[in-house]
Amino acid sequence: QVQLVESGGGLVQPGGSLTLTCTASGFTADAEVMTWFSHEPLKVRELVASITSVDGRTTYADSVEGRFTISRIEGKNTMKLQMDSLKPDDTAVYYCYARGWVQARQATMDFWGKGTQVTVSS
Repeated sequence: QVQLVESGGGLVQPGGSLTLTCTASGFTADAEVMTWFSHEPLKVRELVASITSVDGRTTYADSVEGRFTISRIEGKNTMKLQMDSLKPDDTAVYYCYARGWVQARQATMDFWGKGTQVTVSS
């Protein structure tokens, strides 16, 4: 059974930093891609940052480029999001997403974590 567990959210002042962590368990091998999405009330879920396992290629939303850094710990399906220079507009629930091979299902499947709240406020 694949599970994604996020941690590291919380309340921080503008200009501050947080580090989010997502650990995926249950995949047969490294997840093909791991991604952070953000979701604000009444808005669609948006991609924040993504990283692949094959070549470590990263993708960032324009709004976080230069402020956030995504990384992975090889072999552990653990992903981190270093969030610096946080702004009130970054306030959202942040969800971890992973796609990978599940041997028991003989298929590549998509999974989501339950989310962690990030609030940026003075």
